[in-house]
Amino acid sequence: MRGLTAGGAVEREDMLAAAVMEAVQGTDAYAGSVFLRSRDRRSIVLAATCGVPPSLLGGWRLIAAGSPIPVAVAYTSGHTVHLASAEETMRRYPQLAMALPYAFGSCSVPVRDGGGELFGSLAIVWPASPGSEGLSRAQRRRLRNIACRLGDCLAEFGARTGDPIECDPGTPPVETPAYPAAAVQVGLFDWNLGSGVLSVDDTFCAIFGLDPGVFDGRPDTLAARLHPGDRATFRACAREAAEGRITARRLRVRHGSGGGDRYGTVELWGRAPEADDPRAATHLVGAVLDARAGTAAVAAAERLRDGLFSLAPDGRVTYANRRALHLLDVSADEVLDQCLWDVLPWLSDPSIEYRHRSAMISQAPSSFLLSRPPDQWLAFSLHPQPDGVTCRVTPAARPSSAAPAPAPPPVSVPATAPARLGAMYHVLQLSSALTEAVTTREVCEVVSDQLLPAFGGQQMAIYVVRNKAMHLLHHTGHHEAFLDWLQGVPLHARLPGTETLTSGAPLFIESQRDLVRGYPGIPTGQVSSWAYLPLIASGRPVGTCVLGFDDPHHFTEKDRGLLTALAGLIAQALERARLYDSEFAVAHGLQQTLLPHRLPKVPGIRTVARYLPATSGMDIGGDWYDVIPTGDGVCLVIGDVEGHSIAAAATMAQLRSAVRAFVAVGHAPGDVMAGVNRTLIELDSDLLASCCYLYLQPHRDHAYGVTAGHPAPLLRLPDGTTTALDLNIGPVLGVDHESTYIPTRIAFPPGSVLALYTDGLVEKPGADIGMAIDRLRVSLAHARADSLDELADRLLHHARGSSYRADDIALLVTEHGSNPMEP
Repeated sequence: MRGLTAGGAVEREDMLAAAVMEAVQGTDAYAGSVFLRSRDRRSIVLAATCGVPPSLLGGWRLIAAGSPIPVAVAYTSGHTVHLASAEETMRRYPQLAMALPYAFGSCSVPVRDGGGELFGSLAIVWPASPGSEGLSRAQRRRLRNIACRLGDCLAEFGARTGDPIECDPGTPPVETPAYPAAAVQVGLFDWNLGSGVLSVDDTFCAIFGLDPGVFDGRPDTLAARLHPGDRATFRACAREAAEGRITARRLRVRHGSGGGDRYGTVELWGRAPEADDPRAATHLVGAVLDARAGTAAVAAAERLRDGLFSLAPDGRVTYANRRALHLLDVSADEVLDQCLWDVLPWLSDPSIEYRHRSAMISQAPSSFLLSRPPDQWLAFSLHPQPDGVTCRVTPAARPSSAAPAPAPPPVSVPATAPARLGAMYHVLQLSSALTEAVTTREVCEVVSDQLLPAFGGQQMAIYVVRNKAMHLLHHTGHHEAFLDWLQGVPLHARLPGTETLTSGAPLFIESQRDLVRGYPGIPTGQVSSWAYLPLIASGRPVGTCVLGFDDPHHFTEKDRGLLTALAGLIAQALERARLYDSEFAVAHGLQQTLLPHRLPKVPGIRTVARYLPATSGMDIGGDWYDVIPTGDGVCLVIGDVEGHSIAAAATMAQLRSAVRAFVAVGHAPGDVMAGVNRTLIELDSDLLASCCYLYLQPHRDHAYGVTAGHPAPLLRLPDGTTTALDLNIGPVLGVDHESTYIPTRIAFPPGSVLALYTDGLVEKPGADIGMAIDRLRVSLAHARADSLDELADRLLHHARGSSYRADDIALLVTEHGSNPMEP
C-alpha cells in the first residue's frame, strides 16, 4: 500500500480484516469485502475479503468509481444499496447480474468517517431465493455501524500516522477464508520439569477430558487419563526434552469422564525451548493433536462405494477417495491441488466451472450428468458450504436423449486453452456497458472507466482514422502530452499506433527499452509500458486504442487474449456510435429548422422558449412551440405529436402551419383547435397529438385557453401564488372529426408568468404525472430569477442534469409586461 510503513500496513490490514469478518459473522452472509478508494479517486480497489475468495465473485479487483456496480454506487453516492434477490439485482443493476448470473443477495454500504469523508465501501453477499426480503432493518443498521466504525478508525489511523487512506491497485487484498468445521484439535502446553507443573490451554483440557477450571496442573492427573500402557511413554517425554531432543509420541486417551476402556489416539509433540530461552533444559513446550474426527471421516469416505471429493472455494481438489479417482480415471497426484477442469479435457467445458461457481455463490446444491469418454456416464451432485464444495459422483445410465458416442477422434493438443469464466465475464461486462453507450463520447468514457481500472493503467487514448491519418478522439490520464506525436500521422507511418492498425495485430510493449529498440527516436514520455489495440470493424480500420502504464507492466497471456477480444467490441461500438453521431446531427439539425428561429417581440408580453431533445434514440420528435402575434394580442401554442420519427416531425410541421393559418383568418381559440384537429385527421397519418393554445392581450388582465389532452399550463400570479390551470380538457387531436374545444377564461394580471410545457418534462415511467406536475408548480413558485431566461433555465435544471431523457422537452415561458422581471 503506497506510503505505508510496514507497521502501518499491518495495523491497517488487521483493521480491515476485523471489520469485514464482523460484517459477515453478524449477518447471514457467507462472504464480504472492503473496497478503498484509489490514489486518483477514479476507482475503488479491493482491500480485504472474508469467506468466498475474490476470484469467484467475478468482476475486476479494480472498479471504476462511476460504474453501475453496487459497491461503486455506495461509494460515490454515500447511500446503502440493498439487493434482496437475484431478481432485484437484474432489475436495478443488470451489469452486475450479467457478470454474476447467480442467486444471491447483497448489501453495499459506504465507509466514511464522522466528518462525512468517503474512503470506500463495504459489501456482503448471502444466498437468496426468489421472494427473499434480504437483510432486516436491524442487520442493515448494524452493517452501516460497522462501516462507520471502520471509517472512524481509518481516519484516526491516517491522522496519527500521516499514511494515505487509499489502496494501491498492486497490493494484494487481505483474505480471510471461511472457517471450516474443525477436523483437528490442537492443544498447547508448557511443562515445567523442575516443579512438575503443567500449564495448558482449554483445548488441551478438552482433548484429555478435563475441566479447565479444576485441573490442578499435576502430571499425574493428566497421566490418569491415559491408557495404562502409555503412561511410561508419557514420562519418557520429559526425559527426552531434558536431553534437548524433540519428542513425538502417540498416546491413547480415555473417552468420557468415567471409567471404562474406550480410548482414542492423539499425538503429542514437544521440545525444549531454545538455548537462549531462560526455560531451556527446565521446560517441555509443545502441542497435542487430536485428529480423530478427520481420520474417522477419511476412513468413512474411503469405505463408500460412491465417489467423493472435496473442492476448495476456488475449485482446487483437496481430497478424493479411491472410488472417485477410479470413476474419473485419474491418480491423486494428477488432481490434488488442481482444478478438475484444468487437468481433465472432458471437464474443460466452461459450463463445469460455471456450475462450481454457481454452487459457491448461490450456496445451493445442484446436480448434472456428464459423459466420460468414450461413453461412461456419471452423475455429479454438488453440496456447497462457504469453505468449499463436497461433490458426490456415481455411475449413471445414458440419458434417453443422448446419442451413442462417436468414435473418438485422434488425440490433439489445442493451440490455446479454453476461455475461463473470469475472462468471459470481463468481456460480458464491457459489452453490456457498451450496449448502453450511444454516442462516441459515451463509448470512450465506458472504455476508459472499464479498461483502466481492470488492468491498472493510468493513461488511455483513442485515435480514429480520418482522411488516412490518425486523429485524437479521446484521452484520459494525468499526462497531457500522452501520444501527442501520433496526432495527424499518416496511416502508413512506421509507428506503433499505426502499424498495429495496418497489421491488425495488437502490440504490447513492456518497457521503454523495448519501445526504443523497436522504434528508435520515438518519444517515451513518462509512461513505462503500452498496449496498442487495433480497432477494426467489419474488416475496416476504425482507429487505435492505447493503454499506458506509469510503471513497467507485464502482460500475461490472459491479459493479451482478453485485451485482444475487447478491442473487437470497442471497434464495433465505436463505429456504431460514429454513425449515430452523424445521423443524430442531421436529424436534430432538421428538427431545429422546423422550430421558430426566434420569437417575435410583442409589446407588453415577454416570451422565452427552450427545447431539449431526448437522450435515447436518434429519431427526431414531434414537440413544438410557437408564438403568433395578432392584431391586438398574441397566441401561445405548444404541442406534441406522438412518436419519434421523421413522420412525427413532418406532422408537427404541418400542424404548426395549420395553427398559423387558422389564427391568420381570425378564428377564436376553440375554432383554431377544432380546425387543427380536422387537419390532422385529413392528413391520414394515424398519429395523434396533444396541444395547448392560449390567447393573450397585453392591455387586459385575463386570457383564454383551450387544450386538447395536453398537460395543464402553470400560472404564477404577482403575489407568488402558483397553480396548474383548470382548463376545459378537449379530446386529443386526431381522434374524432367532430370534436369540439371549449375555451376557458383565466386570470392573467400584470406581473403574472405562464409556463407551457410538453409531457417530457413531467412524465417518467412508473411515476405519478400529477405529482410531477405539482413538483414543477412548486419549482415555479419558489424559483428566484432575475430574468425570464434564468427562470426557464431553472425549470429545466433537473432535466438538463439527467443522463437519460426518454422524451423530448419543449418549454414556453411568458410574462405579462407590467412589473417586468427584466427591462
